[in-house]
Amino acid sequence: MNQLKSREPGSATLPGKLPATLRDELIMFRRDLHMHPELGKQEFRTTAALKARLEAAGLAPEVLPAGTGLICDIGTPDPERPMLAIRADLDALPIPDVKTVAYRSTVANRAHACGHDVHTTSVLGAGLVLAELDRQGLLPNAVRLIFQPAEEVLPGGAVDVVEAGALNGVGRIIAVHCDPRVDAGRIGLRAGPITSACDRLEITLDGPGGHTARPHLTTDLVTAAARVATDVPAVLARRVDARSGLSVTWGRIESGHAPNVIPQHAELSGTVRCLDLPAWRDAPDLVHAAIDEVASLHRAKSTVTYVRGVPPVVNDAAVAELLRDAMAARRGPHAIEDTEQSLGGEDFSWYLEHVPGAMARLGVRVPGDTRVRDLHAGDFDVDESAIEAAVELFTAAALLNGTQET
Repeated sequence: MNQLKSREPGSATLPGKLPATLRDELIMFRRDLHMHPELGKQEFRTTAALKARLEAAGLAPEVLPAGTGLICDIGTPDPERPMLAIRADLDALPIPDVKTVAYRSTVANRAHACGHDVHTTSVLGAGLVLAELDRQGLLPNAVRLIFQPAEEVLPGGAVDVVEAGALNGVGRIIAVHCDPRVDAGRIGLRAGPITSACDRLEITLDGPGGHTARPHLTTDLVTAAARVATDVPAVLARRVDARSGLSVTWGRIESGHAPNVIPQHAELSGTVRCLDLPAWRDAPDLVHAAIDEVASLHRAKSTVTYVRGVPPVVNDAAVAELLRDAMAARRGPHAIEDTEQSLGGEDFSWYLEHVPGAMARLGVRVPGDTRVRDLHAGDFDVDESAIEAAVELFTAAALLNGTQET
């Protein structure tokens, strides 16, 4: 296997580039997924399509116990050499697709607005290429594909996938996440934290209610809700190290029905995000205390539901270097850029509680495009050449990982 050790950009000794016919097939596969988005734990059609294509390639995928998502091994596992796992997520978001393209979502208020269709297609493509390399005797170590459901559903489908044993025999795991700020054909990479922790917060405030003419005789619940919304983030900013990046942001506030009635009930919901793992572990107690303090100052009774989400994705330095070497081997070091830590959450972090791994930012922006396309927006779309770049990244990583210790 010495011919696989070359890491020179564009090296002909590193096989596994994506054939043009398969590239075209994968673009059509991605568009089909895009037209038929499915929410977390409902990805039955997506799972069936993946299973059928992998079986057509002579592989033996296994559907996960809940009925959505699957794993598929390529090559012969060796207990002495743990596998590299490559992970994709399958689910879409509950928002409308507002694009005017032929492959626009056909399902009302459902859209692949986070790029999971690209992730899924890229891992499928890598699996098909690696299966062919294995038939040629060119795959140095077994690889496991993980197609995970429900990434968007806290605490994330990764928890169930791990409990189902998907990491048994796995020594490392890699993944990509679409980044509309990076040009297609490139990746963003960093060692250490690359995403943040993300939890969900639900608050109810209660009081006796009353007439807006006499707020001094009751609890002014609307004002109390407003103060919780503004003061709790300010209080927390002075109780944690600013470098931890602990942030509370509200997505919903509801209270009242009439302009002259002080309501008896108010609700707030939002997210708690954090850059730092130790601060994330302390966050529930800190947030509870800040809410109770502000609410009681305004004589409102508070009830807090704090839902643990995901810890930060912390890239293992050695696995991040593997991704760097893989991309450099395929496209040269110019195809790699340093990336910052995002405040977004990603349940890929749960895998890293068990095995070392790394996630790269996959560039999906059309080179030269100056429009701002954000994730989780109804007009989100990608330059589909990103699929080929991701396949090449994954296949090179599998080849180089298999020779690192030889």
